[in-house]
Amino acid sequence: MTFNVAHDYRWLLNQGYTAAVKTKIIGAETLLMFNRIVSLTKAIDRVTDFTGRFVSWFTVVMVFVVVTVVVTRYFLQVGSIALQESVTYLHAMVFLMGIGYTLKHGGHVRVDIFYRNFSTKQRAAIDITGGILFLLPVSAFIFFFSWDYVMASWSIGETSAENNGLPFVFLLKTLMLLMPASLFLQGLAEIFRNTFVLMGLTDTADGIATNDTAELTL
Repeated sequence: MTFNVAHDYRWLLNQGYTAAVKTKIIGAETLLMFNRIVSLTKAIDRVTDFTGRFVSWFTVVMVFVVVTVVVTRYFLQVGSIALQESVTYLHAMVFLMGIGYTLKHGGHVRVDIFYRNFSTKQRAAIDITGGILFLLPVSAFIFFFSWDYVMASWSIGETSAENNGLPFVFLLKTLMLLMPASLFLQGLAEIFRNTFVLMGLTDTADGIATNDTAELTL
């Protein structure tokens, strides 16, 4: 008897069959592969969501810091280089560490003159193509070409050029590695998710990877 792997996997999600029956229907290796991909996608999504929500609070902190800088400088005639530089640190963390979260939730600018009129599977195909041809290579390019620059900063424990500035420039520059790494991982998750759509495992790109019941256990 012949089975369609994508159809059978989706059908099995809500069935109460034993591991032996599931394995017989679509094969142990295929079943294990789907489980691992789904689990990996969900894990990346959880890390991305946590990171994005965490750094979003830095915007609130940044507002208070900017207000403090303005009040102390222009009303109390007291200036703080470290406090001013902290705004740069906060700003960098919000944008560089929130980029994966923005990708996951479709917040990046998209020229969708044609895209918005496409079907779900057509959108998935475009997103997969863009991810493989552009997103992943660019993320890898940024990471590898930033590596020596960041390592050089770490080797000397680079600090602020200002006497009273923050001594954590090497940590700030580390964001140049964390940003492409997080973007690369979320890009993989998006490619997996859209692949599920093309295979018919889910009707939308937000389906199987965010559904806790979408994992089969051997």
